[in-house]
Amino acid sequence: MIPLARRRAAVAAAFATQGFVFIGLTTRLPEIKDRWDLGELGVSGVLLAIVLLAGLGSVLAERLAPRTSSAQLLRAGLVLVALGSALMLAAPAWAAFLAGVGVYGVGLGVVDAATNMQAVAIERRYERPILPSFHGGWTFGGLVGAATTLATADLDLRWAAFVALVPLAMACSAFLPREQSVSADQAATSPGPAVPWRPIMMVGLGMVVFYMVDTAAQTWGAVYVDEVLDAPSRWVALATLPYLVASLAVRLAGDHLVARYGAELVLRTGAVISCGGLAVVTFAPTWPVAVLGFTIVGAGISVVAPLSFSAAARIAGGSTERVDAVIARFNQFNYVGGLLGAVLTGVVGQDQLRYGFVVPMLLVLALLPLARWFSSPGRP
Repeated sequence: MIPLARRRAAVAAAFATQGFVFIGLTTRLPEIKDRWDLGELGVSGVLLAIVLLAGLGSVLAERLAPRTSSAQLLRAGLVLVALGSALMLAAPAWAAFLAGVGVYGVGLGVVDAATNMQAVAIERRYERPILPSFHGGWTFGGLVGAATTLATADLDLRWAAFVALVPLAMACSAFLPREQSVSADQAATSPGPAVPWRPIMMVGLGMVVFYMVDTAAQTWGAVYVDEVLDAPSRWVALATLPYLVASLAVRLAGDHLVARYGAELVLRTGAVISCGGLAVVTFAPTWPVAVLGFTIVGAGISVVAPLSFSAAARIAGGSTERVDAVIARFNQFNYVGGLLGAVLTGVVGQDQLRYGFVVPMLLVLALLPLARWFSSPGRP
């Protein structure tokens, strides 16, 4: 019998793997952009394709959730992420690059949904907030990915394809198996009590805001300091690295902060901090000031996503199969935010990327009224 602590470590490592690959790709966007001679709109098109395909992967995970355990879904998604990322980085031709984008996008959606299914299931067994520290694993992996980009900045882009070995190895981990509360046939045919979608939708809007800000910072940060603020090419990844350090610190402290102060206060405080950080980014006169702004944003916004998944699972209630299906559907809010953050930032900022960050700077304040939907029932 594998201890629950070991299952928890395996899921945290899966989050880290997802962060490692994703940040490894986004911090190389300037190189990818130059290799395929893409403009801002071209990069936005690639990002749009990844977001839409990730949404498709999340829908696929939702459809398979009643019959397939999240552990199996996670393993399959990790293999797709490995294949897709390797193709994107080492593609010898444009068609192969686009194929990599397609495979990676679907795998991204499956892994996003399945890691959060696993994390929610483990949190329910622990009976206390632990989702922020799981997402801290994602941030730690992102830090390693950014550091790897810095360390290999002088190597040809094709060498970066070796990142695919990490998700392949991770697919063999001891994830949490499902304890079937009903048979697969019953899960597929029995409707059960209605899912309270209205409060889940309100929490989902908070998640849209998070991914809008997070994706804008992580996707366009490197391009912004490179092209607008003329940072030395070797230090372009610093747009992402301090952001992730701040996110990691707050997420690791997030379990305690939420238990002590409640989700509502933590979210509202973070919204104000994030807005201030994005203002620093938008009006930064030099690239070090912009990096400071991204760091402030990372500290403010980091716990929104884990608290969103935790709240959605609590509101949904019921069997593991039901919660898994709700989490997979809820994960699609991720990609709505990704569209706003990655694509809208690029479109608004196509002539002057600085203006693209005004969009998340204003919309992050929507967390102030939305925060009340994250509170646990009966909390004073």
